[in-house]
Amino acid sequence: MTALREGFTTGSCAAACALASCLWQRDGVCPGQVELTLPEGRAYMPEIHPLSLYRCAVYKDSGDDPDITKDSEVWAQVQLLPDGPVRFIAGEGVGTVTLPGLKVPVGEPAINPVPRRMIAEAVGGVFPGRGAIVTVGITGGRELAQRTFNPRLGIVGGLSILGTTGVVRPMSEEALTDTIRLELAVRKANGAAAIALVFGSQGEEALRKLKPHLPCVQISNFVGFALDAAAELAFDRVLLAGQPGKLCKVAGGSMQTHSRYGDGRKEPVCAHLALLGAPMELLRAVMDSPTLDGVITPIGQAGYSAVWNSLCAAASRYCKARVRNRLRVDTLLLDAGVQPIGGYKDE
Repeated sequence: MTALREGFTTGSCAAACALASCLWQRDGVCPGQVELTLPEGRAYMPEIHPLSLYRCAVYKDSGDDPDITKDSEVWAQVQLLPDGPVRFIAGEGVGTVTLPGLKVPVGEPAINPVPRRMIAEAVGGVFPGRGAIVTVGITGGRELAQRTFNPRLGIVGGLSILGTTGVVRPMSEEALTDTIRLELAVRKANGAAAIALVFGSQGEEALRKLKPHLPCVQISNFVGFALDAAAELAFDRVLLAGQPGKLCKVAGGSMQTHSRYGDGRKEPVCAHLALLGAPMELLRAVMDSPTLDGVITPIGQAGYSAVWNSLCAAASRYCKARVRNRLRVDTLLLDAGVQPIGGYKDE
């Protein structure tokens, strides 16, 4: 198998652009290329494109990572000052932080600490002792941000300038879990003691109607990770809500519900039906059904709808065991029409 190609973060791009802007002001000509040493130690040597006086751009190379900013135009412009710190302005396409809980204070451009340090070092390497105001932008970033979690995190007006090593590694799962934890941290920092965890947008839409005052975080398949993060952040209570295809896996003890980690949807349903005394014909119908949505009506007609409450109770027990009882876990089971069919309240 061919190894996936690594790329470079928006933070690396912005720092390279700031370096080019400084070199232009020192040497009187925009460099065609710069060399920047990244935090992890490797060299980054992007081609530089002049946009206007002292405003320099690079096109982001994300490697084989399916990053939303792949090939985007990232730019920076440095305004030198006699002394003082390096300060930052959000240019077009870079967001501003409006909620606490992120790595950057409210009111500041959404430029993370490591990219800030990289940019400051780039300026100081060319003009030691000088202060600067650095404007950073991403062309089209405002529109791209609507396809990210940024609006949910209180980052308005554009994208974030990210990166810790300077390198993009094609590990989309890691990026997703980082986002889940970050959103949980933002909710906690804004005073939430309880949080709803849902698997996707359908669940979130349902929770908005059913429990409009409960903040909601999408967790994809990462049940165990999200529970761990919620416990570490000291939430008091979690509501895990979803449809049978996901939640019944949790009722069987699965903390990662992606199909590549296993199926195990029907088996917990059959086990709980059997404990309720359901006939073999109903158990066979469940095992033969391609989906669990397809057996909700037959189970109800046979008089065994209590199985959904039983499964929710089991899911809550497994979730509490995962976090060693550090938080209370309620569960809510929704049908295909995202209407409640079962639930459990952790008292």
